[in-house]
Amino acid sequence: MEHIARFFFGVSGNVIALFLFLSPVVTFWRIIKKRSTEDFSGVPYNMTLLNCLLSAWYGLPFVSPNNILVTTINGTGSLIEAIYVVIFLIFAQRQIRLRMLGLLGVVTSIFTAVVLISLLALHGNGRKIFCGLAATIFSICMYASPLSIMVSVSLSLSLSLCSCISIINNVCGVRLVIKTKSVEFMPFLLSLSVFLCGTSWFIYGLLGRDPFIIIPNGCGSFLGLTQLILYAIYRNNKGAAAPAGKGEAAAAAAEVEDAKKVAAAVELADATTNKVASQV
Repeated sequence: MEHIARFFFGVSGNVIALFLFLSPVVTFWRIIKKRSTEDFSGVPYNMTLLNCLLSAWYGLPFVSPNNILVTTINGTGSLIEAIYVVIFLIFAQRQIRLRMLGLLGVVTSIFTAVVLISLLALHGNGRKIFCGLAATIFSICMYASPLSIMVSVSLSLSLSLCSCISIINNVCGVRLVIKTKSVEFMPFLLSLSVFLCGTSWFIYGLLGRDPFIIIPNGCGSFLGLTQLILYAIYRNNKGAAAPAGKGEAAAAAAEVEDAKKVAAAVELADATTNKVASQV
């Protein structure tokens, strides 16, 4: 019965994670149409690719037994991320393209090093711990990648995608919700999907007694729940407008500009979310 339940939550996590992976398609279609990456950054896509690769490797039977569902979604994620990176490189300006090529080289080198060390120098539980730690450590690097790119709000991935989504979405989105006292820039469906995805993988990790899945996705589930609670609190609030002095007015104007950028990115993600919601 436990194996059936674990399989169910793993499949659920795969379905929801795939839907979240595909959210930025609208953004990249915009990049293709405009033939420009505009102000978007390629860093999160490269870091997400690294995490997908490391997590897919971690889930392989000879590294981490009984975690093949981790490999299926992260293997798929690696392919999707690679496509995003290629599109970004094609349409980026020359200077940015060179930087992103350098970062892609670092990503490839790190993954290759982890694979070779785990295959040639480690065996059994030591291999599992090493690969699990590598995936967790570099997920932290992804958390720190530029948070101005809300366009990639639904791209970030740790061992099972959604914990990073929650981290990035909460750092930016929750801060904005609290400041504006409005959920205008935090789509409910996306927040709910993040929570369900994190919870599915958290339970999957608990049933498999795997700390490298439990810890990041437990955080993802908690942060997704935080979003839902904030939504419940501020759902009927359109935001408070307070009088401001000159200095405050300048700061407020800057915040409005940031809010517009966030809103534009969230709208893009939400458009895709609504389109495929019936399939989840």
